[in-house]
Amino acid sequence: MINVAVLGYGVVGSGVVEVINKNANSIARRAGDEIVVKKILDLRDFPDSPFKGLLTKNSDEVFEDDSINVVVEVIGGAGVAYEFTKRALSLGKHVVTSNKELVATHGPELLKMAKDNNVHYLFEASVGGGIPIIRPMHNCLAANEISGITGILNGTTNYILTQMRKTGKDFGTALKEAQQKGYAEANPTADVEGQDACRKIAILSSIAYNEYVDYRKIPTEGISKLTVSDMHYADSMGCVIKLVGFSKREGEKIYARVSPMLISKESPLANVDDVFNAIVVKGDAIGDAMFYGRGAGKLPTASAVVADIVDVVRNTGNAGKNVWNIRSEENMVDPESMDAKFYVRILVDDEKKSKKHIEKVFKKIQWVASEDEKELVFVTEDGKESDLLNKINGLIDDESIKDVSNCIRVLY
Repeated sequence: MINVAVLGYGVVGSGVVEVINKNANSIARRAGDEIVVKKILDLRDFPDSPFKGLLTKNSDEVFEDDSINVVVEVIGGAGVAYEFTKRALSLGKHVVTSNKELVATHGPELLKMAKDNNVHYLFEASVGGGIPIIRPMHNCLAANEISGITGILNGTTNYILTQMRKTGKDFGTALKEAQQKGYAEANPTADVEGQDACRKIAILSSIAYNEYVDYRKIPTEGISKLTVSDMHYADSMGCVIKLVGFSKREGEKIYARVSPMLISKESPLANVDDVFNAIVVKGDAIGDAMFYGRGAGKLPTASAVVADIVDVVRNTGNAGKNVWNIRSEENMVDPESMDAKFYVRILVDDEKKSKKHIEKVFKKIQWVASEDEKELVFVTEDGKESDLLNKINGLIDDESIKDVSNCIRVLY
């Protein structure tokens, strides 16, 4: 019998307990042993929970119990969750988590602790919710040199953008609806400003390239500046707008970014709507492999957590094999040195004069039919990002141009 302690009895934690109890027989067959929740640690009271007899507020009941083999950390954040994770690993307990902030911040240290103590530190649920992605990267794609990852990594923002595109709702209305449906938190900043997707692409990149990619060094933009007009213009160009997490090998270094991007409707990512996520991994042998599914939610995320527990039980003697190297020198490319292409929407006083000025600044322009006579929309030529941004930002120096309303990258 494998005894499990669950740290945190919120949405995901309660889902983990529910899945383990509901599917106990099938889980035992797949794991080769019975898996039982012995303790649930939370400071709150849950008088109506059918598992209230397992609840404790005393962490010592978890960490001093030698019969508890696996600790599930679903507290979130990088505070007490960090301390509890280190304590569990140092005591020789396997740890499974869905905590992307903790993995993205302290992954190298915690993976090394797991290796030193011959235990597992697994975090399948930290990236794609219910989408299997980390395990396939370690196993199914092990024969490949992975050169790039592109993904729609946040269900909240994807839902908002889908509503804006399909129903014409503005950003604020779509966000409010997402909150009402439970897709967005009361404070949605981590989602809508791209922070959640940034941590996820950092974790995936660290796995893909076998070295730590620090999310704090990844340029990140959110979706709060996007408008329904941008959606219409993208549609007229045969594109959709998605919040994309992107990374690739660039020589000996890594290029990564999170931002809204125009994607061709011919791309498989263009059809990923609502709260669904999708991740495309590029390998030298397999080419492009796409992973698709619900990226968040109680039971999808709990499913990934429990799958990691099963993996621990199956592979107890093969623990601590995965670590992230940390380079002594900088391993990230300066994003402004990379090639880019931009969709640009500007407000003007004089359309003819503004067009003439823009065509002087840029060598090649793809004009997009405007919905407003006081607005011009175009796509730049390919070029070095820093050069293109300098040109775009410098447009307002011309008296005929009032403002740059929006500037969005185009995904190659």
